[in-house]
Amino acid sequence: MNAVLEQFGKIGIVPVVVLDDAKDAEPLAEALCKGGLPCAEVTFRTAAAEEAIRLISRKYPEMLVGAGTVLTTGQVERAVAAGARFIVSPGLNPKVVQYCIDRKIPVVPGTQTPSEMEQALDMGLDVVKFFPAEPAGGLKMIKAVAAPYTTLKFMPTGGINLNNAEEYLQYDRILACGGSWMVKGDLVAAGKFDEIEKMTKDAAALVKKVRG
Repeated sequence: MNAVLEQFGKIGIVPVVVLDDAKDAEPLAEALCKGGLPCAEVTFRTAAAEEAIRLISRKYPEMLVGAGTVLTTGQVERAVAAGARFIVSPGLNPKVVQYCIDRKIPVVPGTQTPSEMEQALDMGLDVVKFFPAEPAGGLKMIKAVAAPYTTLKFMPTGGINLNNAEEYLQYDRILACGGSWMVKGDLVAAGKFDEIEKMTKDAAALVKKVRG
C-alpha cells in the first residue's frame, strides 16, 4: 500500500471539507491539526478548492491534504500542482485512475459493486472508497462484498458520523472513514473554528479508543 494511504490508517477519520472561500482554509487546517486529525480531503466541487489546497499545503506541510470529488484528469493535474497529495473520486473512472497510477499519485476511487471493486483490483489498487456508504447498505454491505476480495481495504464515506463511526472503525478491512460532520459548511462559514476543533478532538478520541 502506498505510504500516503497508510497514513489514512493511522489517522482513521479523514475530514471531507467543502470550502466556498479560500480564506477559511488556514484556520480550518489549524483546527484540524489541533484537534488531532491532520488531514483534509478538500472537495474539488467549489471554485475555492484549488487555492484552499495551495494555502493548506504551504502553511501546514505536515498535514495530509488531498482533493476529493475529482472527475477529470485536468482536475487531477490542477489539484496536484496546488499541493494535493492524494486524489479521491466519487466513482471509478478508469481514465482518471490510470492517469494517477501512471504518475504515482495515490488515488482512491469510489466503488459500490463487486464489478467496480474487481476493476480497481485489476488496475492494481488495494484501497477503494465505498460511496455513499450508509445509503448503499453501510457496514453490512461492505462486509458482504469484502469477503471475496481479501486484499482490498475500504474508505467508506457518506452518512458516517460520531454515532456510527465506531462500528466501521472496528472492522479490520476499513482503512479509514471519510466524514464531514466535524467540518460542516455552516460552522466554517460562521468562523466557528473552536467548535470544529472540539468536534475534531472527539473524532480523534474515538479513533484512539477503537484502534489505540
